[in-house]
Amino acid sequence: MGEKGKDYESMVADHHWITGSEALLRSLLAEGTECVFGYPGGNVLYIYDAMVKYPEFKHILTRHEQGAIHAADGYARSTGKVGVCVATSGPGATNLVTGISTAYMDSVPLVIITGNVATTVMGTDAFQEADIISMTMPITKHSYLVRDANELPRIVHEAFHIASTGRKGPVLLDIPKDISNQKVHYRQTHELRLRGYHAVPDQNPTAVDKLIQAIARSEKPVIIAGGGVVYSDASEELREFVHKTNIPVASTLLGLGGFPSAHDLWLGMAGHHGTYAANMAIQNADLILSVGSRFDDRVTMKTDGFAPHAKLIAHIDIDPAELGKNIQTDIAIVGDIKNVLEYANKRALPAQSEDWLRTLQEYKSRYPLRYTDSETELKPQFVIEMLNETTNGQAIITTDVGQHQMWVAQFYRFNHARSLITSGGSGTMGFGFPSAIGAQIGNPDRLVISINGDGGMQMCAQELAICAIHQIPVKIVVINNQVLGMVRQQQEIIYDGRYSQIDLAGSPDFVKLAEAYGVKGLRARTKTEASHVWKEALETKGPVLVEFVVSKYENVYPMVLSGSTLDQLIMGEYE
Repeated sequence: MGEKGKDYESMVADHHWITGSEALLRSLLAEGTECVFGYPGGNVLYIYDAMVKYPEFKHILTRHEQGAIHAADGYARSTGKVGVCVATSGPGATNLVTGISTAYMDSVPLVIITGNVATTVMGTDAFQEADIISMTMPITKHSYLVRDANELPRIVHEAFHIASTGRKGPVLLDIPKDISNQKVHYRQTHELRLRGYHAVPDQNPTAVDKLIQAIARSEKPVIIAGGGVVYSDASEELREFVHKTNIPVASTLLGLGGFPSAHDLWLGMAGHHGTYAANMAIQNADLILSVGSRFDDRVTMKTDGFAPHAKLIAHIDIDPAELGKNIQTDIAIVGDIKNVLEYANKRALPAQSEDWLRTLQEYKSRYPLRYTDSETELKPQFVIEMLNETTNGQAIITTDVGQHQMWVAQFYRFNHARSLITSGGSGTMGFGFPSAIGAQIGNPDRLVISINGDGGMQMCAQELAICAIHQIPVKIVVINNQVLGMVRQQQEIIYDGRYSQIDLAGSPDFVKLAEAYGVKGLRARTKTEASHVWKEALETKGPVLVEFVVSKYENVYPMVLSGSTLDQLIMGEYE
């Protein structure tokens, strides 16, 4: 694919007129687009017809529009680049809504291109007409209804800029069919008409200086490191800040990898299924510093009992709307995390935290994550630990949503940013597998492992075809406990064991399902089999699906119930 800024205008003589569809493709290439995921239909056929003329334009035909947008999402999260997907109008566009919401909640940069009916029949309830812009307005950062193909080069350039700057997010381009066939004189542009859009707010050094002084007086400080650290590529700056200030770090789910789990000052994940050390640190801290974490309810739990001993709560975020939204903030710092920490590191002073760190180290030693292993049945935690050990924590891991997602967060050790690809804010089942396809395409030299439950795997299992056709070497793990595990756990603990509609025993034979698509399938029921088949999977060049049949009644602990405070943990194995 072309490099960003390459002049594709030189491909044609000045007198040559092209269609809006060709202008779209050239504009995408000019932005450095490496791969587009999509699914054709009547109102985008001019766009797909134009692809025939552009062999350098790489397109992956998924088997469902939801697979396309989740793949684009995984590509974007793992590379830091903008993911791109295409779908037709009506049901094609509405099939993207779940993926748009997923990306919006987690601040993922996407450019989403949808077709629409011709402008001459818009508003008449024409065949496959849907007002996708109105439908998605609450879950997009910005959207365009293109009414003149001459505007496409500027619109595409603006869309990439908006998606990838400030608080990142999805941008929608809705292109009516007649506009995609309109004749235009293509001219590449770097023009931006974005009145009022300020991607990175001006930094407030006074607030940072105030924070530094507060840290120097603090005896029990804690940093909550969120996804903003990852999205800002600020991992190195955070490590330097922690080294200079001597503040321990608790990570959010999306923040995992932004601060290395091997570091002595890492406490683990905080919140609903957080570690004892991380949650107790927050509840007993005298200073809380959120770095790119929005104080989500899964992190804070009961807000009026959150961090009751904190004399000061500080928050660094690129989005001013997040400051003070969920938790009252004493020092609010608006800015890009990387830039703020670069400034802070020049002035950083150590906290008075020696006694505090010893206390937290005792918490970590006394209450590590644990589970009761078995020689007769396969435990899911053992599987995650095995994956971690055999990859040295160096793989890109994508997960679906459920118990396996939390076990990955707990038992896989992430030491590099953009190594965990998971749906946080939206909790989208079906996300895990297609996002791994996008991550593998964006990182062809990395090992990508997609970890799924037996429920979520069936929501986008048809994308196995893509792995087989293109030999995308994703290692697909299915943690099969024959049940909707997280729902079962909540029904056991919160609903007094009244189990309702959670039995997945009628699911397909996943090995046969993989083989039906042309993907190698393996299965393990014991620890010995698990080690053997996983070794075989790693030694296989192409895609492999490995089903681990695990204990049905295993729960994720620790656990904080809704309406409880972070220090009211259910410890499971400790109780």
